[in-house]
Amino acid sequence: MNSTTTTTTVAATGERADLLEQIGRVRYFLRFTTRDLTDEQAGQRSTAGELCLGGLVKHVTACERVWVGFILEGPSAMPDFANMTGADLEQRADEFRLLPGETLAGVLAEYEETARRTDELIAALPDLDASHPLPTAPWFEPGARWSARRVLLHLIAETAQHAGHADILRESIDGAKSMG
Repeated sequence: MNSTTTTTTVAATGERADLLEQIGRVRYFLRFTTRDLTDEQAGQRSTAGELCLGGLVKHVTACERVWVGFILEGPSAMPDFANMTGADLEQRADEFRLLPGETLAGVLAEYEETARRTDELIAALPDLDASHPLPTAPWFEPGARWSARRVLLHLIAETAQHAGHADILRESIDGAKSMG
């Protein structure tokens, strides 16, 4: 597999091809950072924070799934950020951990399936300008709307940011680097 594709080939041209190429590239770097790790290493917290490599993959998978739901269904597909309970917050925290019984291979396979579905959506979506209002959350501007294009750009940025986090975590585990 090269750095710009997932295992599914999706026919797209122009802007859609550019979006698919870029999201494929940042996904590749996130996945590549986990190469040759054991499940124990993938669950290891190697810095002062709570993050582990397996948890980052889980988090990016969950984010991509939720944002694709937003593109298709609007804010009803998003969590109710304004009314989150302690249980909701604990469940969200579990996104960042490799839990007992979870394997790196398993979370990578789930990520690949989520990526495949997202890629199919990007290629087939009738209108990248279609938008929905964002849900109420402290980090969203009140009354803002995001188009499908804006969501995809956000997913690219979020995945790239977490690929950078992953590179730091991996280097802390065994010195391996994704780039350079």
